[in-house]
Amino acid sequence: MLAKEVKPGSVVVHEGNPIVIVSLSVQSPSARGAATLYKFRGRNVVTRNKVDITFKGTDVVAEADFSKRNVQLMYTDPTHMYVMDQESFLQYDVPIEDAEEQLPYITEGLEGIRALVYNDECVGIELPASVELTIKQCDPSIKGNSATARTKPATLETDLVVHVPEYIKEGERIKVDTRTGEFLSRA
Repeated sequence: MLAKEVKPGSVVVHEGNPIVIVSLSVQSPSARGAATLYKFRGRNVVTRNKVDITFKGTDVVAEADFSKRNVQLMYTDPTHMYVMDQESFLQYDVPIEDAEEQLPYITEGLEGIRALVYNDECVGIELPASVELTIKQCDPSIKGNSATARTKPATLETDLVVHVPEYIKEGERIKVDTRTGEFLSRA
């Protein structure tokens, strides 16, 4: 695949090691003829070290031999999160530090979680693009306070804090983008 087609969650081979891409940034130089640079932050699957990689948009990147399997969260303990493959019923454990960024979006019974499996070992999880969560606590709105669209912080059922529009009330279900952590809409 080309470097410009790589997205967060993709697994690529860099210097012989499989790397899970966590985030990316794009730099477009202003000079004519200069190539757009794609800077990736990733995690080495084997050693768990963070890796920074830079490619031009037209560079060819090798995709790692990975499988993505639909899984369901079983339970978590202080050190690991345990998931079960929905087809083969195999159980995988994922270290909490590897799934720390995804934990605030995971609730019991969440559909669409996929495990990244490499050499029959789960090396990470991938969440759906958006999840529905219930607002546990937020301040009441003040009518006539402003003519512009304003936001207020709301604490969700997983203790994630998201800025929501002022008309949203406590107890409502909302959709949250798992990539950016932003409010999308009412559920």
